[in-house]
Amino acid sequence: MTKDNIYKDFLLGVATGDALGVPVEFKDREDIAQRPVTEMTGNGTYNLPPGTWSDDSSLTFCLAEALIEGFSMETISSKFQDWAYNNYWTPYGSVFDIGIATKEAINRLKTGVRPDLAGGFYEEENGNGSLMRILPLLIYVKDKPIEERFTLTRAVSSVTHGHIRSVIACFYYLEFARVLRESKDMIKTYYLLQETVPSYLNSIGINKAEINVFKRLFHGDISALEEKDIFSSGYVLHTLEASIWCLLTTESYSAAVLKAVNLGSDTDTTGAVTGGLAGILYGHESIPEKWISQLARLDDILDLARRLEQRFG
Repeated sequence: MTKDNIYKDFLLGVATGDALGVPVEFKDREDIAQRPVTEMTGNGTYNLPPGTWSDDSSLTFCLAEALIEGFSMETISSKFQDWAYNNYWTPYGSVFDIGIATKEAINRLKTGVRPDLAGGFYEEENGNGSLMRILPLLIYVKDKPIEERFTLTRAVSSVTHGHIRSVIACFYYLEFARVLRESKDMIKTYYLLQETVPSYLNSIGINKAEINVFKRLFHGDISALEEKDIFSSGYVLHTLEASIWCLLTTESYSAAVLKAVNLGSDTDTTGAVTGGLAGILYGHESIPEKWISQLARLDDILDLARRLEQRFG
């Protein structure tokens, strides 16, 4: 992978995984197993054309664009509001999918709540709404010290999801992406993070009970689990675990995202989160052209990748 491909890798990786999952969102695993997803399809849950991506990609693109303009919590807040209220960065001019916690947080932003305090801080508000759109932050934090990486991740997650569990999930995901980008070795990345992430969280005094929530990632080998032990709901821990499991138990971009989508339930987000990592690992060239060519607003996505390259090199 050449340096200037990273932007296409993660933008197309997220959007393609997202779009594969949109038509079967909310279907349970058993139903999907009757007719597994093998290609880009349309209609389904929202009756939309093949290649339609959801809020996962919309907010990913909004965050990426905000970073191009220079890191600012206010700019991120403005982009998210523009999406929710003015249909900005939507595939066809309207928002058709928005999580409850994300909607409530953006409503608070509109009333003037400080961006890093807008997200929910209660345990029951740990949906996957910040994890699904956090990946562009990698480009901004990758060369910073771990303390700054964590602080910035916490702030950007907290725009919509402020509980420490969502923050840890985002931090782990970005750390995985950061190491994976350099090493191209998902197994070494997985085991390295078992040393570095819990150690750092303990060093800054994070509640041990919260750290223990991530024990299936922080200890042992999650790839050894059977599919029945992997969950794919909208709960942030489920999405994170499922994405790592799908990556570790496959050997290509296509296999990883299809495995993610066929887990059922929150299919678009599991596909998007898995797709982001798989895009970084295998490169955008590995994504089937017939899938990419069907993506809504493909030219705009590629233009966003070009602008990221111009801004960050």
